[in-house]
Amino acid sequence: MPKHETTVRPACLADADAIAALTSVYARNGVMLERSADNIIENIRNFFVAEHHGMLIGCCAIAFYTAQLAEIRSLAVLKEYTRKGIGRLLVKKAETVLREEGVREVFVLTLSPEFFRASGYAEIKKEYFPQKIWRDCTHCPKLMACDEIAMVKKL
Repeated sequence: MPKHETTVRPACLADADAIAALTSVYARNGVMLERSADNIIENIRNFFVAEHHGMLIGCCAIAFYTAQLAEIRSLAVLKEYTRKGIGRLLVKKAETVLREEGVREVFVLTLSPEFFRASGYAEIKKEYFPQKIWRDCTHCPKLMACDEIAMVKKL
């Protein structure tokens, strides 16, 4: 599948159910937290989607913590489209928007460190991001046994 046939764009309200369905597959596998359609609708302006011939095949979101720090999260690609560069397209789009907003540092919590390492991210201790822990991690069922790896990239 050529990448030029895939477009990445800001999500719109009509995408919320498809984003929820896609992320729920990853949530059921313990790879990310469940995001309800209502939560996605509330945060729709922070989501990007990848489309291939009009079908939503991937998504990711950004979350701002300070004027200089943001997170890329909810990165998900339909199984049949993985390992085809779709995740990289989504991350690049998110990074471009973050740079335009003046963000200087972006982080991820991931179970796929090799993917992010190939995109210039470096491993770091989770404690470096207390804002993330205060806002999101305290509600996570994995709080006391977190297996995610924190990674950061200077923009």
